[in-house]
Amino acid sequence: MIRSSIAIWKGSGKEGTGFITSQSHALEETTYTWKSRSSNDKGTNPEELIAAAHAACFTMKLSFLLNDAGFTADSIETKSEVTAEGGVITHSHLIVKANIPDLSQQKFEELANKAKDTCPVSRALFLSITMKATLTKSVLV
Repeated sequence: MIRSSIAIWKGSGKEGTGFITSQSHALEETTYTWKSRSSNDKGTNPEELIAAAHAACFTMKLSFLLNDAGFTADSIETKSEVTAEGGVITHSHLIVKANIPDLSQQKFEELANKAKDTCPVSRALFLSITMKATLTKSVLV
Protein backbone atom coordinates (compact mmCIF):
# COMPACT_ATOMS: atom_id res chain seq x y z
CA MET A 1 0.00 0.00 0.00
CA ILE A 2 1.24 3.46 -0.90
CA ARG A 3 -0.37 6.66 0.33
CA SER A 4 0.60 10.10 -0.90
CA SER A 5 0.18 13.83 -0.47
CA ILE A 6 1.40 16.69 -2.61
CA ALA A 7 2.91 19.90 -1.25
CA ILE A 8 3.39 22.97 -3.43
CA TRP A 9 5.34 26.02 -2.23
CA LYS A 10 5.54 29.43 -3.90
CA GLY A 11 7.80 32.25 -2.79
CA SER A 12 10.46 32.66 -0.14
CA GLY A 13 10.60 30.66 3.08
CA LYS A 14 9.18 33.34 5.37
CA GLU A 15 6.85 35.15 2.98
CA GLY A 16 5.82 32.29 0.73
CA THR A 17 2.71 30.15 0.79
CA GLY A 18 2.24 26.45 0.45
CA PHE A 19 -0.67 24.15 -0.28
CA ILE A 20 -1.10 20.50 0.67
CA THR A 21 -3.46 18.07 -1.04
CA SER A 22 -3.79 14.52 0.21
CA GLN A 23 -4.52 11.49 -1.95
CA SER A 24 -7.99 11.10 -0.39
CA HIS A 25 -8.62 14.85 -0.79
CA ALA A 26 -9.37 15.14 2.94
CA LEU A 27 -6.81 17.92 2.62
CA GLU A 28 -7.57 19.92 -0.52
CA GLU A 29 -5.13 22.74 -1.23
CA THR A 30 -4.83 23.28 2.53
CA THR A 31 -2.71 26.34 3.21
CA TYR A 32 0.53 26.29 5.18
CA THR A 33 2.93 29.17 5.71
CA TRP A 34 5.87 30.08 7.92
CA LYS A 35 3.45 32.04 10.11
CA SER A 36 1.11 29.05 10.49
CA ARG A 37 4.17 27.05 11.55
CA SER A 38 5.80 29.58 13.87
CA SER A 39 2.67 31.19 15.36
CA ASN A 40 -1.07 30.59 15.41
CA ASP A 41 -1.91 32.02 12.00
CA LYS A 42 -4.58 30.30 9.93
CA GLY A 43 -3.37 27.20 8.08
CA THR A 44 -1.73 23.95 9.00
CA ASN A 45 1.90 22.99 9.52
CA PRO A 46 4.03 19.83 9.44
CA GLU A 47 4.07 19.47 13.24
CA GLU A 48 0.26 19.63 13.43
CA LEU A 49 -0.04 17.05 10.65
CA ILE A 50 2.39 14.71 12.45
CA ALA A 51 0.37 15.15 15.66
CA ALA A 52 -2.85 14.33 13.79
CA ALA A 53 -1.31 11.25 12.18
CA HIS A 54 0.10 10.05 15.52
CA ALA A 55 -3.17 10.54 17.42
CA ALA A 56 -5.20 8.80 14.73
CA CYS A 57 -2.82 5.88 14.27
CA PHE A 58 -2.40 5.27 18.02
CA THR A 59 -6.17 5.39 18.58
CA MET A 60 -6.88 2.90 15.82
CA LYS A 61 -4.11 0.56 17.05
CA LEU A 62 -5.49 0.71 20.60
CA SER A 63 -8.95 -0.15 19.29
CA PHE A 64 -7.58 -3.25 17.52
CA LEU A 65 -5.65 -4.32 20.63
CA LEU A 66 -8.76 -3.89 22.76
CA ASN A 67 -10.76 -6.02 20.32
CA ASP A 68 -8.08 -8.72 20.38
CA ALA A 69 -8.34 -8.74 24.20
CA GLY A 70 -12.14 -9.08 24.08
CA PHE A 71 -13.11 -5.44 24.71
CA THR A 72 -14.80 -2.76 22.64
CA ALA A 73 -14.39 0.90 23.48
CA ASP A 74 -17.44 3.11 23.76
CA SER A 75 -15.03 5.92 22.93
CA ILE A 76 -11.32 6.70 22.73
CA GLU A 77 -10.10 10.29 22.49
CA THR A 78 -6.42 10.92 21.86
CA LYS A 79 -4.55 14.20 21.67
CA SER A 80 -0.95 14.27 20.46
CA GLU A 81 1.17 17.24 21.47
CA VAL A 82 4.22 17.46 19.22
CA THR A 83 7.19 19.51 20.41
CA ALA A 84 9.68 21.16 18.07
CA GLU A 85 12.87 22.68 19.42
CA GLY A 86 15.63 24.29 17.41
CA GLY A 87 14.07 23.25 14.12
CA VAL A 88 13.81 19.59 15.17
CA ILE A 89 10.68 17.67 16.14
CA THR A 90 11.77 16.11 19.42
CA HIS A 91 8.77 14.72 21.26
CA SER A 92 5.19 13.52 20.98
CA HIS A 93 3.05 13.29 24.11
CA LEU A 94 -0.15 11.27 23.79
CA ILE A 95 -3.06 12.11 26.06
CA VAL A 96 -5.67 9.38 25.79
CA LYS A 97 -9.05 9.17 27.50
CA ALA A 98 -11.21 6.15 26.95
CA ASN A 99 -14.55 4.79 28.01
CA ILE A 100 -14.32 0.98 27.88
CA PRO A 101 -16.84 -1.13 29.80
CA ASP A 102 -15.51 -3.86 32.12
CA LEU A 103 -11.84 -3.05 31.57
CA SER A 104 -9.46 -2.59 34.51
CA GLN A 105 -7.13 0.41 34.64
CA GLN A 106 -4.13 -1.96 34.71
CA LYS A 107 -5.20 -3.78 31.52
CA PHE A 108 -6.02 -0.45 29.87
CA GLU A 109 -2.56 0.94 30.60
CA GLU A 110 -0.96 -2.28 29.35
CA LEU A 111 -2.83 -2.11 26.04
CA ALA A 112 -2.32 1.66 25.69
CA ASN A 113 1.44 1.26 26.17
CA LYS A 114 1.53 -1.54 23.62
CA ALA A 115 -0.36 0.67 21.14
CA LYS A 116 2.04 3.56 21.84
CA ASP A 117 5.04 1.35 21.13
CA THR A 118 3.69 -0.50 18.10
CA CYS A 119 1.42 1.79 16.08
CA PRO A 120 2.98 2.42 12.65
CA VAL A 121 3.41 6.16 13.21
CA SER A 122 5.13 5.65 16.58
CA ARG A 123 7.48 3.21 14.91
CA ALA A 124 8.22 5.68 12.09
CA LEU A 125 9.04 8.56 14.44
CA PHE A 126 12.55 8.71 15.87
CA LEU A 127 11.70 10.80 18.91
CA SER A 128 10.65 10.55 22.52
CA ILE A 129 7.04 9.41 22.96
CA THR A 130 5.31 9.73 26.33
CA MET A 131 1.71 9.15 27.32
CA LYS A 132 -0.95 9.82 29.94
CA ALA A 133 -3.75 7.26 29.76
CA THR A 134 -7.02 7.77 31.61
CA LEU A 135 -9.83 5.26 31.71
CA THR A 136 -12.98 7.31 32.36
CA LYS A 137 -15.41 4.47 33.02
CA SER A 138 -14.67 1.02 34.30
CA VAL A 139 -16.68 -1.57 36.19
CA LEU A 140 -13.62 -3.52 37.32
CA VAL A 141 -10.97 -2.04 39.61
